[in-house]
Amino acid sequence: MTSFEAIVLGVVQGLTEFLPISSSGHLRIVPAMAGWEDPGAAFTAVVQLGTMAAVLLYFRADLWRIARTWLIGLRDERARQSHDYKMGWFIVLGTIPISVFGLLFHNQIEDGARDLYLIGSALIVFSFVMLAAERVATQRRDIEELDSTDAWTMGFAQALALVPGVSRSGSTISAGLFSGLTRTAAARYSFLLSVPAVVLSGLFELRKVGDGTGAAAAPTAIATLLAFVVGYASIALLLRFLVRHSIGWFAAYRLVLGVLVIALAANGAIS
Repeated sequence: MTSFEAIVLGVVQGLTEFLPISSSGHLRIVPAMAGWEDPGAAFTAVVQLGTMAAVLLYFRADLWRIARTWLIGLRDERARQSHDYKMGWFIVLGTIPISVFGLLFHNQIEDGARDLYLIGSALIVFSFVMLAAERVATQRRDIEELDSTDAWTMGFAQALALVPGVSRSGSTISAGLFSGLTRTAAARYSFLLSVPAVVLSGLFELRKVGDGTGAAAAPTAIATLLAFVVGYASIALLLRFLVRHSIGWFAAYRLVLGVLVIALAANGAIS
């Protein structure tokens, strides 16, 4: 991987990680369209640490308060009544599905799941899921009304994002809308929920950087740094956008991109 490729892929990761359009899918599609080699699942997982650092920085006050209250609540019954203590458990519960499925289907995720036909199909199918979520959404519940059922539901939705093209934020925000949460509440919990999963996945794949099976250390570091910078700006962009706009705009983009990917792959233009 050249430095130029690393710069492009870092920017792509930063722009797409938090938008419901699948960052892992774009990190497979963009190199294919540019005629570059597939950077691989390990590169994708490690570069996501950059955008996860952006989440940690942006939500540092929320995360610190939740972690502190959760730890206190383990030994103080009064703290267990607070929303932050419950949110700590909701993040733990929501992380279980993706951890289990990630370990069970690790080999398939690294190989078969990077097929362009599968990615294109996932982009298309989940476009309609997102549109359906917007159609039935009542948006009557804020994040303070989140419960354990929501945590499990959005946790399993997050696990679906192990398939490139689904989108972590797209699946979890859609699940939140189906549960009656507001777009902003679903997005905030989606960001918080992503922290343990992305960190664990990135650290697990970090051992492969520079070992000859994936991208070298220097390009990966460049891409990760740029993903952090661009990703930080993308968080604020999405949260502001969701206050007044539907995720249907992203669904339309996904639909067009999915059809284009399948058509180009079928014609042999990309592989």
